[in-house]
Amino acid sequence: MPLIIEGGRVPNRWAGRRNTQRVASANGRAMRNCVSLALINNMPDPALEDTELQFFELLDIASGDVPVTVKLCSLTEIPRTDRGQRHLNSFYFGVDDLWNSRFDGVIVTGTEPHHPSLRDEPYWTSLTQVLEWAEQNTFSTVLSCLAAHASVLHSDGITRHRLSDKQFGVFDSAKKCDHPLTRLIADRIRFPHSRWNELRAHELASSGYSVLTESAQAGVDLFVKKKKKSLFVHFQGHPEYGAQTLLKEYRRDIKRFLRQERETYPTMPAGYFDESAAQLLRDFRETAISDRCEDVAASFPEAAVVGGLHNTWKSSATSVYRNWLQYLDSRKAETSAFAAMARVAGAGAPATDSERSQEAV
Repeated sequence: MPLIIEGGRVPNRWAGRRNTQRVASANGRAMRNCVSLALINNMPDPALEDTELQFFELLDIASGDVPVTVKLCSLTEIPRTDRGQRHLNSFYFGVDDLWNSRFDGVIVTGTEPHHPSLRDEPYWTSLTQVLEWAEQNTFSTVLSCLAAHASVLHSDGITRHRLSDKQFGVFDSAKKCDHPLTRLIADRIRFPHSRWNELRAHELASSGYSVLTESAQAGVDLFVKKKKKSLFVHFQGHPEYGAQTLLKEYRRDIKRFLRQERETYPTMPAGYFDESAAQLLRDFRETAISDRCEDVAASFPEAAVVGGLHNTWKSSATSVYRNWLQYLDSRKAETSAFAAMARVAGAGAPATDSERSQEAV
């Protein structure tokens, strides 16, 4: 089924897709029959449009026969350039639009942290308001990377642990238990990771979280917990990433090294490049370390390595998100059936004294 962007606000990079539909109102019958999602995209400007496109593509593939609508939102406290703010003004809604709304599901992305404690980030209050709203007004909430860390800190006081080096690359994970989200997926799945912090399995388990997938190298990957009315689904990794996303992040971190914005040369992402590409990048590393200046970035061998990149995690990502959308669809159907039964029962029941009193008024 085509992905439907609510409000007719279709970003340019997605607007040309033949399976895109524009819907200007949420009141039509078509919208009522769809699984409704809010995508709260908090990524910094360089990754803002890439991230929305990644999620659109993943949801479009995973939806199958389930019609899906998406409303784009972002936290206002995320720092933006003029270009980034114009993009938000053109295609996004503010989170204030959420408070009196209900969605079947919501996806909350992370962003790049700037403080050791997440509670010190300028968007912390708004983010926690979104989390509390989602507990009462969705069937399920997906939280990506930093948003997952913020969620467990806010609701359970679980703090993340700083790693000695960035957890960076594509890693194999094993299923740890059966769950609707891991139904019919392979026993071993692959997801990209890109983070400096981690949450630990035993601390999550002691607070009632169920770890669904875990990597021997990267640690906890996918974990869940029911919070009030919503199943909170947490990813420490990034199943939505495109084939070139880790390359872009690696190049960005190298440029930061060359500009003296970080002390150490970044570690190459694991399980991502083939051997020929890895050798080219090792050769470039020697050049960059011996001649540490921003001009060296111009000789980064991007064109030579990009052709060998493949999205080896696409089937894993599609399977998990398909299960998530089917979970939302089934919960929506159950709730609609229950409401219909309640209306029928109410219509056939004799009026109470209180109801007759209200009718008289």
